[in-house]
Amino acid sequence: MSRVLVHVGAPKTGTTFIQDLLFQHRESLAGKGILYPADRFDAHFLAALDLMELPWGGLEKQASGAWDALAARVREWQGTSIVSHEILARATRGQVRRAVESFGDAEVHIVFSARDLVRQLPAEWQENVKHRRTLTYSTFLKQVMDPARNTELASWFWGVQEVPDILARWGDELEPSQVHLVTVPPPGAARGLLWERFASVFGLDASAYETDSERVNPSMGAPETDYIRRVNQRVNDGVLANEHYREFVRELLAHRTLSQRTGSPRLSVPPDVWEWATELSQRWVGELSTKGYDVVGSLEELLPESQPDDFVDPDVPLHDDEVGIEATVTLLEEAARLRRENDRLEAELAAAREAEALGTVGRFKRRVVRTSDTNVLLRGALKGYRRARGR
Repeated sequence: MSRVLVHVGAPKTGTTFIQDLLFQHRESLAGKGILYPADRFDAHFLAALDLMELPWGGLEKQASGAWDALAARVREWQGTSIVSHEILARATRGQVRRAVESFGDAEVHIVFSARDLVRQLPAEWQENVKHRRTLTYSTFLKQVMDPARNTELASWFWGVQEVPDILARWGDELEPSQVHLVTVPPPGAARGLLWERFASVFGLDASAYETDSERVNPSMGAPETDYIRRVNQRVNDGVLANEHYREFVRELLAHRTLSQRTGSPRLSVPPDVWEWATELSQRWVGELSTKGYDVVGSLEELLPESQPDDFVDPDVPLHDDEVGIEATVTLLEEAARLRRENDRLEAELAAAREAEALGTVGRFKRRVVRTSDTNVLLRGALKGYRRARGR
């Protein structure tokens, strides 16, 4: 019987890294009987949008039919298939049922990767900021901690982060042994340990795969995140198109520039939020320990480490001028590079047009000369032209 491993999240648990490795090695995986059905890196994202009928800035139109196409490839494969995207964590029970049934007779396994809430909370706020949100950190935490959960932000956060609920939605109709919970190692753990844990679930030899990845989702410090949030306040509402925001703000400034600053205060949580998150995590661990799931790692890793004593509130301006200066220099350098590239392309275009024009004149002259061999009038005119040119 064929088998399908559906990796359904959570965000900020190494998902981009894992998906990039699977995509990079999809041909060699296929040779080992493992299908990662993707012709483009975002194929599973589009399939998830289609399955869940999620609006996503117009991409949902491009996603139409993507889930059925992916499921068809899985049904045709005689072996193990892997499907992976973190937004699948938010699927309703009805959408989960449709997903599982679409795989036909395959044995379905669910894989979920989780990290402690004290690390997830600031990571999710920062991710919101990198997607043009302007909420302050305190407002974000207030909405997430509100028991009513009646805001769009809170609904999304808990939909992809509430570990027991997600595993229940995806795994209640499966045997507990078919539900795999991968815990993210704590800070300071051996490099590559997370990949080793995923590889063990996927049935792979972790050491057999090169783990260098160009697709990373790096984190910024407190002042850098607040800087991007304040930039959002200026460039939203039609000032900067989404494609330009992704290129210049998210990728150039956030990922390639500000995330490289190592001396800034890191994002954490205030003491009262730490206590709340710790109490909630303890309840989760107690509940999960009774389910019989296959835990790869340790449930204890879902409990926050000791309370940080160096919380820096990103909502309080730090007056770190270096952040703004570095960001400005980066934009100036990129603007200069784009101008040089534009000048080069314009010069090449002008040269091509000139060459084309000269080629047209040259072909005309050759045609005149050939025709003059049989045309007396044209031959006389050509002689007169040459005398006038001194030839």
